[in-house]
Amino acid sequence: MERAVAKGTRLVDVIKLAGEIRAARPAAGIVIFGYLNPILRHGLSRFVDEAAAAGVDGVLVTDLIVEEAGPYLAEMERVGLAPIFLAAPTSPDERLEAIARVSKGFIYAISRTGITGKQQTMTTDARALVDRIRRWSKLPVAVGFGISNAEHVAQVGEFADAAVIGSAIVELIERSTPENAPAAVAQFVRFILGPRLNEAALAR
Repeated sequence: MERAVAKGTRLVDVIKLAGEIRAARPAAGIVIFGYLNPILRHGLSRFVDEAAAAGVDGVLVTDLIVEEAGPYLAEMERVGLAPIFLAAPTSPDERLEAIARVSKGFIYAISRTGITGKQQTMTTDARALVDRIRRWSKLPVAVGFGISNAEHVAQVGEFADAAVIGSAIVELIERSTPENAPAAVAQFVRFILGPRLNEAALAR
């Protein structure tokens, strides 16, 4: 986030990019993933209106807890955007139940406590958390935070519906030139998913 802001990226640029992706890939799922402060500075109502108009499907605000999300949820409902929340291994049952009640699209389960970033091994916390979430929700559950290789994806595939890969791709982009980054990311995705991914799926 800091690097993006330092390079001049703004929320309006992200919304514009979402619209371009929607035009090029009508069937793609698009989720804006970010922090609350840029949304508030942009204006909550303005943000949801513009995101919906751009064809965004959902929003995940990483630092917004469900207990304080009333106005946000009302605005998301008004324009038909899916609110997606983070659930952590340390989340009490009451919070998981509240997240399940208001979430749409999917629920993002954090594989471990702490900050995001690549890790060497998956913890048992992730499987236990997914099991707890499924007590209250039938939504797909995606597991993220630290997933960086094919072994992690295979492990997550045993108990969750999706694996979220963030920091590993950001690091790869950082090491690449702007011209080479798209091909480098595509090659990484092909490698990490292996037989789970075919060329037709990647093209979409």
